[in-house]
Amino acid sequence: MASLVTVFFAVLTLYLVLGTAIALISRRMLGRGLSDYYTGGGRLGSFLSAMTYAATTYSSFMIVGLVGFTYTTGSGALGFEISYFVATLFLLVLISRHVWKMSREKGWVGPGEMIADLGGARWLAQLASIIFIISLIFYASAQLKAIGESVAAAGGQQYYSAGVIIGLLIMLAWSGLAGIWSVAATDALQGLWMLVASLGLLAWLTATLHHTGVSLGDAGNLLQASGHLTPSGVNGYWTLPTFAAFSLPWVFFAVTNPQALQRLYMPKDEKALRDMIKWFGVFGLTYTIIVTLIGLLAYAASATGAIDMSIPLSPKYADRVTPTLLTYTGPLLGSIVFTSIIAAAVSTADSILLTLASSASQDLTPPGASERARRAAGVATMIVVGLMMAAIALARVAYIVKLSVLSSLILLGLAPPILGLLAGLRPRPVFTGIAMLSGPIIVGAELALKLGSSKSHLAAVLATFSARPLGIPIAGWILIASTLLVLAGHIVSPRKEPNKHS
Repeated sequence: MASLVTVFFAVLTLYLVLGTAIALISRRMLGRGLSDYYTGGGRLGSFLSAMTYAATTYSSFMIVGLVGFTYTTGSGALGFEISYFVATLFLLVLISRHVWKMSREKGWVGPGEMIADLGGARWLAQLASIIFIISLIFYASAQLKAIGESVAAAGGQQYYSAGVIIGLLIMLAWSGLAGIWSVAATDALQGLWMLVASLGLLAWLTATLHHTGVSLGDAGNLLQASGHLTPSGVNGYWTLPTFAAFSLPWVFFAVTNPQALQRLYMPKDEKALRDMIKWFGVFGLTYTIIVTLIGLLAYAASATGAIDMSIPLSPKYADRVTPTLLTYTGPLLGSIVFTSIIAAAVSTADSILLTLASSASQDLTPPGASERARRAAGVATMIVVGLMMAAIALARVAYIVKLSVLSSLILLGLAPPILGLLAGLRPRPVFTGIAMLSGPIIVGAELALKLGSSKSHLAAVLATFSARPLGIPIAGWILIASTLLVLAGHIVSPRKEPNKHS
């Protein structure tokens, strides 16, 4: 029988060939101008709109991070992921049509342009773009880390660095070939691959338990006894403050993460927009339940001796669960799932790279810059950000769940200004700007304090994420500060009319 490493590289090659072929073919759809390159000129149909939104938002965080987090902490991990799902659907229903219509009226390309137009100052777009770039480096680096871990688990630890570099090259190539057309088209391939692979892994786990004489009822009783199905989770991990610390940054993902917000510009008509929301909901709920069940059944299989996982029940070991599990599945299924991890990571990271490129192109270049100069600024941003992502991934900093949530924590201060501006509040730009900075300022201040008392940078980052000054999670303080600034700016010093963004 062929070894896992041989089959894995064969399946990976197939994935790369298919994805590259789709990216090349998608160039036929590419029109002229930066708007078409970054947003498809608002011409994406229902299928591409839905698949690119789903594949972009559901990253390696799911099949690696959430599986491992469920295995090590219990079903509370499902609770915080479902809170993201429900909040995202609510926000999409609430704001998507409004944003979509305005994007067509005003010709928005980058996500910062919306903030500038509604907020009344171009420098707000520039500030937002800088915050986007700084924060999303962590989220994107988590995707590269997942690719490296997958390649290392399949082929050996000596392949970790090669996996990171290959992942970066795929992202840069598929993002650059045809902009959003190549990204959206490859997202469709990757989203389907993710779903099929996860279903295959769940079926294999169920069959493995059955063949060892463990019924699903027996597995449920064991999970209940171990704490995996209790509200407090394994070893009481899921306290209310912990749940809030993880959930609050996620629930505003749809408005704070620019790669998600920008996708509201892309559907070709209102039907495509409605279909995007509907099919994202179907994909998201299905994928979330499958991934959570994989984590729970993996623990049950380990606890009953069906599989010897030997992974401690601590979140810091969460990233080991999926790669270890796949060494037992057999070469073909293991290779398909390993490749799905890479697909999930690539779909999210290349979307981030393209969105950050659009921000630099539209917001960080001089107002009168030529299209050629704007395009060059976008390409330079993708390369520089990509290299920074790779550096963090090669250092293997933190674990994927916390790297991902850390980015949303820094971005969280944008939620009250964006929602307030969309609701019709008109604070002076300075209040909006300071509110947007509340995330970086509060996270930075807490991190500085932790660096002074921690023995390592990693410990300081993890302590910052978990910090609860006066019993309130950092996420709560960011939301409080940002909301008060927006309200104060609207009540004390309101702006009469938004200025046109130039």
